[in-house]
Amino acid sequence: MFPIGDDDSALRTTPVVTYGLIAINVLVFLLELNAGDQFIQDWSFIPSRFNDDPAGNLPTLLTAMFMHGGWMHLFGNMLYLYIFGDNIEDRFGHVRFLAFYLACGIAATFAQYYVNSGSSIPNVGASGAIAGVLGAYILLFPHARVDVFVIRQIVSLPALAVIGFWIVLQLFSSVGSIARTDETADVGGVAYMAHVGGFVAGLVLAFLLGGRGGPSRTI
Repeated sequence: MFPIGDDDSALRTTPVVTYGLIAINVLVFLLELNAGDQFIQDWSFIPSRFNDDPAGNLPTLLTAMFMHGGWMHLFGNMLYLYIFGDNIEDRFGHVRFLAFYLACGIAATFAQYYVNSGSSIPNVGASGAIAGVLGAYILLFPHARVDVFVIRQIVSLPALAVIGFWIVLQLFSSVGSIARTDETADVGGVAYMAHVGGFVAGLVLAFLLGGRGGPSRTI
């Protein structure tokens, strides 16, 4: 199942922030590939290092959400941001959407930090922020449908099913982030609580910023 888009006919604005976020994520990932492991160590969010110097490592709360653990991780996140981000940006406005996106990413990081504050594994990825976007989409456009490519044909599916597929995609992606909730974890994997934290933050912030049940967008 490969999502290709939703109905954007009702959009009133050009999603410049969504496009900008995608561009920054791609550029940072290319820089990450070129700079190597030291770049990841310097700019990823590492819980144990944050414990030792919260103020000094504060910038990594932002920088880590623009880094990725692999091509599949990057592509999956950016595809879903491209499909769903423009609708949320159109509803919130450019500035509020940017603040919303960053807030969801930070909330996701702290959700994972809460369950594994002693880990020394680099935590990277936009998945928490994307989870927030998906949470907002479900709340604001509950009846929306998405075009997906399935076995040589394009079909229209409920957005909830497509978002569920994104969750499955995350489980099988090679993500350079915290994998477990114990203090001795020493391998990377999927930061499950980051997804939960980002999704919940998206639901809450969308309720506060945009209300519930916006116009249906079906295809």
